[in-house]
Amino acid sequence: MADGTHDDWLRRAKTLTLPAGHHIDGTEEPGGGRSFPVVSPRDGQVLARVADADEAEVNAAVAAARRAFDSGPWPRLAPADRGRVLLRIADLLEERRAELALTISLEMGKPITDAYDIELRAAINTFRWYGQLADKLTDESPHTAPDALALVTREPAGVVGAVVPWNFPLTLASWKVAPALAAGCTVILKPSENSPLSALLLGRLATEAGLPDGVLNVVAGDGPTAGRAIGLHPDIDVLAFTGSTAVGRHFLRYAADSNLKRVWLELGGKSPNIILPDAPDLEKAAATAAWGIFFNQGEMCTAPSRLLVHSSVAERVTEVVVARARELRVGDPLDPGTEMGALVGEGHLERVLDHIGGGLAQGSRLRAGGTRTLTESGGSFLEPTVFDQVGPKTRLAQEEIFGPVLSVLAFDDLDEAVALANATEYGLAAGLWTSDLSTAHQVSRALKAGTVWVNCYEEGDLTVPFGGMKQSGNGRDKSAHALEKYTELKTTWIQL
Repeated sequence: MADGTHDDWLRRAKTLTLPAGHHIDGTEEPGGGRSFPVVSPRDGQVLARVADADEAEVNAAVAAARRAFDSGPWPRLAPADRGRVLLRIADLLEERRAELALTISLEMGKPITDAYDIELRAAINTFRWYGQLADKLTDESPHTAPDALALVTREPAGVVGAVVPWNFPLTLASWKVAPALAAGCTVILKPSENSPLSALLLGRLATEAGLPDGVLNVVAGDGPTAGRAIGLHPDIDVLAFTGSTAVGRHFLRYAADSNLKRVWLELGGKSPNIILPDAPDLEKAAATAAWGIFFNQGEMCTAPSRLLVHSSVAERVTEVVVARARELRVGDPLDPGTEMGALVGEGHLERVLDHIGGGLAQGSRLRAGGTRTLTESGGSFLEPTVFDQVGPKTRLAQEEIFGPVLSVLAFDDLDEAVALANATEYGLAAGLWTSDLSTAHQVSRALKAGTVWVNCYEEGDLTVPFGGMKQSGNGRDKSAHALEKYTELKTTWIQL
């Protein structure tokens, strides 16, 4: 559990030392003089000014990663030795857990309890899991004719560019960095300009853990400059991106316009959460639906933003969700009792409010929330918001809002539910609540989603892959399958 009272975290925030420069080739680099402010969404105050990478600084980071891969020790270490370094990174994340959780809470508005208990736990577990997996992988020797020997070896793919968003800045960075390092690759990590601080601290900790210079480089900057330079760079072999579908398209173009680097995309979502009348516990299903859309301020690609409920129980379920929305504690992210913190910034808050206004204009019924709150704080806070009577073709039902806004749609039969669930361009995740085993299997197969949760939501661990279908992207994070993104298969045929 997050250690300390509200006053304790406020005191820690006053003495927190934050990074200001890129982490390139094992050292902090101040950059070429350009910088940008990192603004805390909890009060609108500037936390720090951070070096703003231009093309020259991205080139320096890529050159360091290229040297480390082509002539450095990391790809040539025994896998067990690489694994031990990853385990030391996990240990340092644990030791610095409070500092990192505080940094995340300040930079992107996540409640400190969630940052400490959930985000840091996920990052620590990710480095530990891939550290333990590093020496468990095997190559292949297919059966051939007696006069030949065939070997299929899995080799590190090279230099990886990892571009990650602000909503889970350390977790999503870990999902890409840890398997890439375990495979023997070197990495340039570009965090979002909204939340670069925790990623820069990760770079420092990795060097402290014994990662050779140049193996993990972290550059801060915006997408049009730093992100574009990474996407177009001819010395980057693999690009792994989590973010919006629109930006994902840019990275595919960058790859086509440069060296045809492999591009792995984890993109947006408009996830359906289907509640059938025979759900084993309707109250739990409704409470979980509310938790899912309001957790992390709704700033999740997998957020169950479309609640599809059978018409016979729709009002009962909606009333539970509305009651939960009204009682949810919105407050200072540094207060351990806060259940929903601030949205990442004013620009994002305005976009979410625009979606709410659009919902009202298109005839949806507002049942809870809908306006900003805690304005006296200077922060970017929004009330938990619930709409029902939402049309399936409206913006509320079709567009990713990335905020605490739930759309409730009623259906009359199972075929209609599946059709509604699949009727978006996205295919990241879905939920289903039923007591019927056959229904669970049949509907799960029919849903176009990379993950289907049955009688739960957002559950799982590192043993299972994560990723989407359709315009939610390709490739998978987590599990041993993530290593497929960062390795190449080589065939060696030996004539005996």
